[in-house]
Amino acid sequence: MTPIQTALLSFGMSGEVFHGPLLMNHPGFILSHVHERKSTHAARKYPSVKVVSNREEIFKNPEIELVIVNTPNNTHFAFATEALSAGKHVVVEKPFTVTAREADQLIALAKEKNKILTVFQNRRWDGDFLTVRKVVAGNLLGKLVEAEVHYDRYRAGVDDSSWKEKAIEGSGVIFNLGSHMLDQVLVLFGMPDEVDARMGIQRPDGKVEDYYDIRLTYPDLNVIVKSSYLVREQGPRYILHGVNGSFIKYGLDPQEDALKAGGIPGTSGWGEEPSRWWGRLNTTINGVHIEGSIETVPGNYPAFYQQVYEAIREGKPLLVKPEESRDGLRLIEACFESNVQRRAIKLKS
Repeated sequence: MTPIQTALLSFGMSGEVFHGPLLMNHPGFILSHVHERKSTHAARKYPSVKVVSNREEIFKNPEIELVIVNTPNNTHFAFATEALSAGKHVVVEKPFTVTAREADQLIALAKEKNKILTVFQNRRWDGDFLTVRKVVAGNLLGKLVEAEVHYDRYRAGVDDSSWKEKAIEGSGVIFNLGSHMLDQVLVLFGMPDEVDARMGIQRPDGKVEDYYDIRLTYPDLNVIVKSSYLVREQGPRYILHGVNGSFIKYGLDPQEDALKAGGIPGTSGWGEEPSRWWGRLNTTINGVHIEGSIETVPGNYPAFYQQVYEAIREGKPLLVKPEESRDGLRLIEACFESNVQRRAIKLKS
């Protein structure tokens, strides 16, 4: 491998927990620079990394090929524009941008500059989602009629120090968690015909939306996508019903907790889930009633950067195309419109 010299534009939670470990443990990348304005935390964790306080040092450095834009959501468009204009390949933290129009402008710029542009939709490689994809692709439930997807948390308190809790463009749970779950729905089923969404603030001191209930209508299929910060007793993450049976899955992919605990991505047992969290299948296949658990496919976040490497070095197609993340933003915009108008919004093709 010829390693790709890479820079992170920040070293907050996403940089320290996700991008840093994934890049440092992939032989195809060298994490050479990190932008930090007020700290040198990245250098203490990774002594080989150069910390810079001015982003221009990264954009102007000809040796840096790839820039990770993992800054607050409302800066993604501006910083990705700067990086692409400087001739860099770009990975943007989800959500891609805060509007579909901005996403289209970045996609056009990347094509003009002939550079790779993708979005960190790492939860496509959650073990539970990989298992759901396997169930759907294998037609284990027959024709699907309903799918319900949850990403709930219990965070009754409001962290006033976090930009994610401030009433600024691109904040709120639908940009945070919704951008993951809507992306998963698009991967499974494509764009719906209609979106009917309700969003709001449930926590007494909240300033941004902290719950959503989204109904997506397809021909002969209904999809429900829900999230709340006030769910202390977790229900199923995925509920799928088809004409032949059902699949229900509890539990959250273990990779994030493993990364927070200092686990090494890609090592033996990485992404494997204890059997108590395996999904439950009750169905009929070829006239045979089958009931029992399905072993969860191991999660694989390292696969995200593997596909980035293959796209840059080998010219292979991206698995996370920016147009797909743009479509996720189209759904988010339709959700806001639906919530204001209190009606279903028909999506344009």
